Amino acid sequence: MEKTKKVQPGYGIVEGVIWQQLLIFFFPILLGTFFQQLYNTADAMIVGKYVGKQALAAVGGSTGNLINLIVGFFVGLASGATVIISQFFGARQEKEVSRTVHTAIALAVCMGLGLTVIGYFLSPTFLQWMNTPEDVMEPAVAYIRVYFLGMVPSLIYNIGSGILRAVGDSRRPLYFLIAACMTNIVLDLLLVIGADMGVTGAALATILSQTVSAVLVLVVLMRSHTAYHLSLSKVRFHGDLLRRVVQIGLPAGLQSVMYSISNVLIQSFVNNFGTDVSAAWSAWGRLDGLQWMVLNAFGISITTFVGQNFGAMKFDRVKKGVKQCLLMAFAAAACCSGMLMLFGRSLYHLFANDETVIEKGMEILWLIAPYYVTYTCIEILSGAMRGAGEALAPTLMTLFGVCALRLIWLLVFVARDPTIPRTMFSYPMTWTVTSCLFIIYYWKGGWMKRCQERLITRLDN
Repeated sequence: MEKTKKVQPGYGIVEGVIWQQLLIFFFPILLGTFFQQLYNTADAMIVGKYVGKQALAAVGGSTGNLINLIVGFFVGLASGATVIISQFFGARQEKEVSRTVHTAIALAVCMGLGLTVIGYFLSPTFLQWMNTPEDVMEPAVAYIRVYFLGMVPSLIYNIGSGILRAVGDSRRPLYFLIAACMTNIVLDLLLVIGADMGVTGAALATILSQTVSAVLVLVVLMRSHTAYHLSLSKVRFHGDLLRRVVQIGLPAGLQSVMYSISNVLIQSFVNNFGTDVSAAWSAWGRLDGLQWMVLNAFGISITTFVGQNFGAMKFDRVKKGVKQCLLMAFAAAACCSGMLMLFGRSLYHLFANDETVIEKGMEILWLIAPYYVTYTCIEILSGAMRGAGEALAPTLMTLFGVCALRLIWLLVFVARDPTIPRTMFSYPMTWTVTSCLFIIYYWKGGWMKRCQERLITRLDN
């Protein structure tokens, strides 16, 4: 087993007070996710205010779910590289860290090119399958086609920031997102309002901003003198590592797809309620991002924490970290629910002037926001298991609890009598069922012992 001679930045996550280490890692991720949401929300706010509700529905609703479906698969797949890098980094195996970094960048470039082609040519068909309203279809196609032209830089940023987080650096990805967010807002104002380019201008602003963040993360990796140094001449697939990335990341990618498929189906039901509800759903997606960015930040934090501590064979520290992260995430989810219920109406006015849209949005809010705590265990426990290398079980539980159960509810019960309350009930119901599955498996599944045995065998070899 190769070991470093000098302790590098990032190794502190396997030492110190657990909750403090989690929060030190969590807050930069949270702020980064906030700027990611602001990044996306800027498009919706500007086109909703200055172009119209059709443009708002185009930028947020149908296109947002479709983008999440396609891009989310890669991000989940790439998480396999993040887990492997964090474990190698915790075990001080520098050569394997380097090989995994170059494999991950190669994966980002190849997948980005493939998604560009798929997204550009097939998006109109996908939007039709989602029952996108006729008055929204043209701007939606215009927006999403331009958006997919920026897939390569988008995926390079995602995998690059994942590499940095895997080694304990959650600050620089935050700085890159801030730079990209500010760029996006300025370009939105110039292209959407100044140049009157509508949704096309919003899409151009997004991909140009993504390019800024991709360049920044590449520069940092290439200038690094650590195990995760990136040399463009060494970017290639290493077969053994690619297989392991796929083994861990493919279930996570499929899990993301499952969420997105169910959301796409819900979007198709929402679209049947008309443009007002579709626009309200689009605006709600931006408000809902508050909860998702908080829990996602905790999920990323616990994945990296578990990965590095597992690699360092500090298994008791892993268990304590998961418990403390769960408590903090529960408190955060409750706060998110309270904030949205108190200030939701005022926040909706940031996206729309139409009172009908705002009323529909508030109806959606009260049907979903009070139940955020029921989702917490899914995010934290799946992140912990994935950090240890247990990827298949979380995917199977999500397949049943979120995807299959939600599809059954929508196709059997909602299809008979489609109403907004009945449609939205699919969220708290499936979150509760799936959280129960995760809790039982986490405590009774014997997964940690199996992961320990695999880790010891791999490090010995």
